[in-house]
Order: sequence, then C-alpha cells, then structure tokens
Amino acid sequence: MGQINVEQLGFALGAQVTGIDLRQPLNDLSRKEILDAWHRHLVLVFPDQDLDANQQIAFSRNFGELERNDFQPHYRDPDHPEILLVTNKHLNGKPSETRNTGRNWHSDLTYTNRPAKASLLLCKERPPVGGDTLFANLYLAYETLSKPMRAFVETLEAIHDVSLIKGLEKRDPQKVADLKRTNPPVAHAVVKVHPETGRKALLLGQRIRGFVGYTEEESAPILNFLNEHASSPEFVYRHRWSVNDLVMWDNRCLMHLALPDFDQTKTRHMIRTSILGELSGYYVKDGEEPEKESLMQAIASVS
Repeated sequence: MGQINVEQLGFALGAQVTGIDLRQPLNDLSRKEILDAWHRHLVLVFPDQDLDANQQIAFSRNFGELERNDFQPHYRDPDHPEILLVTNKHLNGKPSETRNTGRNWHSDLTYTNRPAKASLLLCKERPPVGGDTLFANLYLAYETLSKPMRAFVETLEAIHDVSLIKGLEKRDPQKVADLKRTNPPVAHAVVKVHPETGRKALLLGQRIRGFVGYTEEESAPILNFLNEHASSPEFVYRHRWSVNDLVMWDNRCLMHLALPDFDQTKTRHMIRTSILGELSGYYVKDGEEPEKESLMQAIASVS
C-alpha cells in the first residue's frame, strides 16, 4: 500500500503529490515512491508545504548532494548557501537582481560542467495572477524527431554560455563579470542518456551560443528548430503557482521557462535548492569554434 498519493496533472509531464508532510523525515518507502513518481512524471508538485529554509534543505538532501551556489554567490541566501533567492523583493534597499531569472528556455546550470540533476523551487509569495512556469519534456522532443534527424543531433555538441541568460545585462556589471569569469562556455552533448531511466533526451535551451565545429550562422537555424520543436504545446506542462507549492523537476530530461506574465509591482518570492548532477562536458577555449573570418582566410590561402 502506497504512502503518498500521485495525481497526473499534464499529458506530457507533471504530477501532484499529496499525503505527505515534507517537514518530517522521509522513510525509505516514501522516498522510493517519490523517486518512482519523479522518473515517471519529471515534474512533481507538492502543495501546502510550509517549509522554512532548513526544512527545504533537509528534504532536498534525500535526493543527492546540494549545490552551494558558489558559481553565483551574490544571489544566494547569506545564511543558507544552498538556497538561491528567486525574488523581486528589494534586497539591501535595491531591486533584486534575480527578479527576472529564467526568462528564456533552459535547464539549470548547463553553463557549468556539472549541470543540476534536480531543482526544487518553493513559492513563499506570489502575485495575484500570473508568474507561471512552463516545463517541456525533452524525452518526447527527442523521440518524436525523424530517424535521420535523431542520428544527426546525436553528433552535435552545444556550447552553453552564461552570458546568454536573458536580462543579465540589467544586473550589476561587477557581479556579471564575476559570473562570466567563474563560468566560461562549456560544451555538452545535445543528446544525453538519462543515468537512471536509460532514456535518451535532448539537452537544449536558449542559452546556447552554437554547436562545436559549426559557425554561429550554421548553428542558428538548427538550434531554432530544435528549441521550437521541443517547446511544442503537446510537450509542455504549465504550472500555476500557489503559495507553499514545492515543485521538484528533473533537469536531465526537461527545460523550463519562467513567464513574466504578472504585475512586477506585486511580490513573487521563491527559494530554490539544486541537486548536483553528474560531471559532464568540457570547457571551450577561445577560438575553438570556427569563425567565418578564419575559415575565409584558410580558403584563400589554398585557392
């Protein structure tokens, strides 16, 4: 007999989990049931979970080692480095620099060589309407490509670049410089095998500069097609937040987008923990990707 209740929320992904108080320690059966539901539905919504930071951290640790946000120390909770503040509240008398976080399609921390395995986002305050988050199933995005296209994308490595975070230019220049310095561009395979389910998924998003070995002009139409395909409505679940929703998602097989569909004068305050993923990818050195000018020079030298 199961200890939790799981109700499917969307066709492509998403389920609600009730019958559990996340402030209490998990027993082995509940943890297994949550993992099974997570692997099946990719996004789990735990409603009515009034957790403080320590309780969220304790629950998150059931699923792996926590990210301490050293790559972006300016945006974490000063008392709990495992907590990233995603908020439009004023901090230290200034508008929060994470108020527009997540405004383009992405999987968390792919601009590092250890992208997040999971993210757990808790809603503490929300605007009266809007502030929704979209999630796209990247298993289905891969599996519905034609056979020749699947074979082609399996040859690709994408260059993930922190500088492509939408709205980054509106943040404090020194903090942005620190973020770029500690997070140089990193290449990841476009097709990944999920280490727990064994299914193949795309690794995409709008924080990709291009593909290794391709010019940006060559990369752009391929990337645009793949992102548009992956975010097709039939692959997407839209979460409408309620206060004390804890949403847990699998970054290894989906991407997400935080919508700016709300009155920015109203508070939207979230706290996020992230589970460290597997070591993957490699840093891309300056000049490693071909540029049109250097290719033209090479052609001219042999013609």
